[in-house]
Amino acid sequence: MTVETQFLDLGGSLPLDSGRELREVRVAYETYGTLSPERDNVILVCHALSGDAHAAGYSTTAPAASTRDGFAAESRDGSQGKALGWWDGMIGPGKAFDTDHYFVVSTNLLGGCRGSTGPSSVNPETGKPYGSDFPVITVADMVRCQRAFLDELGIERLASVAGGSLGGMQALQWAVDHPDQVDSIVVIASTHGLHPQGIAWNAIARESIRRDPDWQGGHYYGTGRKPDAGMGVARMVGHVTYLSAPALEDRFARRLQFADDVRYTIDQPEFEVESYLDHQASSFVKRFDANTYLYLSRALTYFDLARGKGSLADALAGVRARTLLIAFTSDWLYPPAASEEIAAALPGEKELHIIDAPYGHDCFLLEEARQTPIVRRFLLGDKEE
Repeated sequence: MTVETQFLDLGGSLPLDSGRELREVRVAYETYGTLSPERDNVILVCHALSGDAHAAGYSTTAPAASTRDGFAAESRDGSQGKALGWWDGMIGPGKAFDTDHYFVVSTNLLGGCRGSTGPSSVNPETGKPYGSDFPVITVADMVRCQRAFLDELGIERLASVAGGSLGGMQALQWAVDHPDQVDSIVVIASTHGLHPQGIAWNAIARESIRRDPDWQGGHYYGTGRKPDAGMGVARMVGHVTYLSAPALEDRFARRLQFADDVRYTIDQPEFEVESYLDHQASSFVKRFDANTYLYLSRALTYFDLARGKGSLADALAGVRARTLLIAFTSDWLYPPAASEEIAAALPGEKELHIIDAPYGHDCFLLEEARQTPIVRRFLLGDKEE
């Protein structure tokens, strides 16, 4: 399946939680499958921090580096990975989000750098890129933008909203903000609020960007200099949090990269794991904007469903969507305990599945085969062949 990213410009302005608003908002999106005449078979798939609208199939325009550049990506995808959607194993005929039954929509988030309005977009008031003048956004703002986008497409109701990590946060926010418009949500490797250790690691990643002199206060566009060094370190930090200690031990141990013994150097990688992180950094800076990383990272650390609501149960009391929660035993960044708390607080119909898998938070991208039958049964029910 070959797909091309499309673009839609929203009418009017988009109000934000901060009290500011955005004008001339553009949304990049892709669709898979066929919309039913009743427009009742739509699944909105939401991406995580480093994803984009290209969730499935082969892109007509291959990016500089793949969005599937995570743990073991080369062995998983081979040479075709660069053009392949980040959740291709989950979206398509006969897959978890079965396009024989559903019309799947994937958008690039508000604040993104892959076609949707974000810090690298032109501010209509100045004619220059926003940079750090872009307003701080929240997960609720992302959902507000998605709702406005779907209105433009004439889609009033969603059969499901699904995503992993930050994508799962969006699914939860949809169920809270629009309880009468969402039939179900699929929340994978996510949380109702990032725990302090996760907040801390995100803070370190953001500071590595902000302290790079080439960040230039966020206004580096058109200067010929970008904070690639800081961005690379941020990717290294973030990527390690997505993995688990056993996965790193199994993949790399203490194997040296270039010689049979250490070379007594401090400015070159010695170990395989160091070279791997260098590769992750160099690949990531080719395709992702540093300011977008700052804004989306801040949005996910702000996310807290219980804030101002008294308790998590109070925040979820109005949810009507059937809920599927999937967590992974080795995910210490978004641990199963968070999904258990959500399940305990949710009213109505819900399922929680904890999968024993070794890859840490990246399991939601790597364990597609084990998630597929769970998601299919949840979504299709009696329609499952």
